[in-house]
Amino acid sequence: MKNTLTKKDIALALSKKENINITQTEAYDIVQAMLSILADELVNGAHVEFRDFGVFDVVLRKARIGRNPNQPEAEVDIPARYGVKFKPSKILQERLAKKK
Repeated sequence: MKNTLTKKDIALALSKKENINITQTEAYDIVQAMLSILADELVNGAHVEFRDFGVFDVVLRKARIGRNPNQPEAEVDIPARYGVKFKPSKILQERLAKKK
């Protein structure tokens, strides 16, 4: 079973850091503000980079034809749309490779 990390979990971890003296509510507000800024920048087409973590980029996915698994004979047009692509840094890739 996979663990899920939520904004609340991040805020709690931030508030418990010894060198950061903020409440859980303040930490939650900071996390929410950061995510809002990131979302706004991605919507505006920005390239978002976190050194030693990875890069977020906006990509245009091409229009394509899809199929309904329950009715394989029926084709469905899937329009072109924007999405977000994440590329992990080398450091993150190395840390993931060590995970067993």
